[in-house]
Amino acid sequence: MPTLIVFCHLRWDFVFQRPQHLMTRLAEHYRILFVEEPVYDEGKAHLKKTAVAPNITVCQPHTGIQAPGFHDDQIPTLQTLLADLVPEGERPVVWFYTPMALPLLQGFDPALVIYDCMDELAAFKNAPKQLLQRENALLNIADLCFTGGPSLYQSKRERHANAHCFSSSVDAKHFQKALDRDYSHPEQAHVARPRLGFYGVIDERFDTDLVSQVAQARPDWQIVLVGPVVKIDPANLPRAHNIHYMGQRTYEQLPQFLAGWDVCLLPFALNESTKFISPTKVLEYMAAELPSVSTPITDVKVPYGDVVAIADTPEKFIAACERMLAMNDEQQAALKERMRAIVANTSWDKTAASMHHLIQTTAPSNKAQRFLAQAEQQDFDDVVNAENVNPLPIAALAARMTPKDGMAKAAG
Repeated sequence: MPTLIVFCHLRWDFVFQRPQHLMTRLAEHYRILFVEEPVYDEGKAHLKKTAVAPNITVCQPHTGIQAPGFHDDQIPTLQTLLADLVPEGERPVVWFYTPMALPLLQGFDPALVIYDCMDELAAFKNAPKQLLQRENALLNIADLCFTGGPSLYQSKRERHANAHCFSSSVDAKHFQKALDRDYSHPEQAHVARPRLGFYGVIDERFDTDLVSQVAQARPDWQIVLVGPVVKIDPANLPRAHNIHYMGQRTYEQLPQFLAGWDVCLLPFALNESTKFISPTKVLEYMAAELPSVSTPITDVKVPYGDVVAIADTPEKFIAACERMLAMNDEQQAALKERMRAIVANTSWDKTAASMHHLIQTTAPSNKAQRFLAQAEQQDFDDVVNAENVNPLPIAALAARMTPKDGMAKAAG
């Protein structure tokens, strides 16, 4: 099997999402080495390897360096730890989820370089200052660029000649377990009805004010929030008798929570970090055949605005939830029929198969080899800066988008 090395900013055992869905399927064709960001460890630097699934090994570096992520201070130590990751002479496929790991490409002779852009990381809170420059360099040398949704595709397609939109998909069979409404998780049995639920990472993309206003306006509604709190102070989370925090749960437990909900929520804030997001959960909610209400996120509003209720103010959001709760049997049946048609047209299996086909049929550009040859002769960041041709700031990219842009046809 050819080796596929993945550099990812997300940990394998964090929320089960795009990287895990794709890699568990691509492992049919590749020996996958999933390299995480380093963990601080006062002992001797070492690489912890864990087999997490057939043909998938998570490689977790442990270093005595406190700098976060794939920080420049970590790179020399990481290069040493990863030096023997593949046998000498082997040319792996190298897959990036974060451009910050680009310096680590220097330790390999890649057969192909892939950038799977699942988020506009430069727009996230505490984004590294070099991220935009390194992303531009990665786009210049990558043989393939995948994007996690149409908005991201619009922001990358002019910067890469071989960009493909692979929107977030769904494991329908897994989430259809929620169609048995008696499957509800026992830990929410004490929560009264109606239940309005959300699962996912609770971070700067989550509209805490909106959730607070919904809870205050409808004290009889119970809001169930499932997921880890990241990068925001828990003290700033909305608190009320009808808001229930369930913490991070496993992928296997998510259908259980869905089974006990009446309406699903996508309460995303409208800010820099959400302009390009394509939430995986929207299709998972549909697979469970539950009505959903969302703020006007482009990659929800444009493709699914006839199925998901869209609301741009707290008042409209509350009214949309009321409409969903008040649907009669005929309205519910019609909505479920539209959901089934959407879910039937996509799957992670199809997405992974399409990606594999592109990997197999894409001829290497050798841009990575030329880049690495230059990096051996010069300072790495000097080479990165030379690759940059007026990298556009996030705001400029967003300003160029129109609603029509969001309809970009997905390749998978």
